[in-house]
Amino acid sequence: MILESLLIVSLALFLDFTLGDPKNKYHPTAWIGKLVAKLVPFTKNDSPKLEKLGGVSLVLIVTSVVASFLALLEIGLESMPITYYVGLFISAAVGGILLKTTIAIKGMERHAIAVLNSLEHGNLDDARTKLALIVKRNTKDLDKNHILSGVLESVSENTVDGVTGSLFYFALFGLPGAFVYRTVNTIDAMVGYKTSLFKNVGWFGANCDKILNYIPARLTGLVMILSAMILGENWKMSYQIMKRDGKNTESPNAGYPMAALAGALGTRFEKIDHYSLGDGSLEFSKSHVNSAIKMMKLTSILFCAIVTVPIIVTLSYLGWWIHA
Repeated sequence: MILESLLIVSLALFLDFTLGDPKNKYHPTAWIGKLVAKLVPFTKNDSPKLEKLGGVSLVLIVTSVVASFLALLEIGLESMPITYYVGLFISAAVGGILLKTTIAIKGMERHAIAVLNSLEHGNLDDARTKLALIVKRNTKDLDKNHILSGVLESVSENTVDGVTGSLFYFALFGLPGAFVYRTVNTIDAMVGYKTSLFKNVGWFGANCDKILNYIPARLTGLVMILSAMILGENWKMSYQIMKRDGKNTESPNAGYPMAALAGALGTRFEKIDHYSLGDGSLEFSKSHVNSAIKMMKLTSILFCAIVTVPIIVTLSYLGWWIHA
């Protein structure tokens, strides 16, 4: 029902802003990652076609397991012999906790601050190691500014992967939608590399991720521009750079939130030999990271208010079964 869905979203955001992520042994995304890791060896084959088929099977099996678990949980909750209000409270609490595990605002903030702290203590090697946890690039030879560029790029891209994408698909398909999205995102993060080891196995997961992120990435870029306006950043430049440079990355989606952030902060993001976004200087400070984190947080709240909630209300009014 609409009230339950709205309570779930509100609780999920509240839990993430206040508590952040649980330890890996209690985190569903980590469990999904372990399942993927166990299945990947079975997808390997000397035939590229069979490897691609194995990659398709990997996505279908893992998403089916996740969706089945959520369906069984829903059946279990609905079959409990309790009153309406008690049932609403339990469903909203369980749903909010589960949806929170698909969101990583505070987790991204902690990663960004950890890299920044290492740089402030003059420890480039430690900063490179910590950056490697959140980016898909070789970090071992990066200088300070390219490390910080990687942090800011990750903050902006994670606003989609770790927040708005899950909220968008929750609005459309409830918890199964959010978890299937996060599952595909996790598979892409683990095997979606164009290397000889993963280019066939990760092909299907990477393309599913591209399709699922197409709308959320562009909506997030637009909401990020609104965040820049509210926070007093350069929202006009944010719009101009997103419009101009949003297509400059290898990913058809990642460039939009990254370019929007680069324009808002008046800086330039650069992944060596791959892309450059923005017109500003490739020089960063602590204030850039703090501003990016503020924009990520505000963008998450605004996206929920002007995208997620209206979709839930509209679909509920139309009788869509997820929120009816």
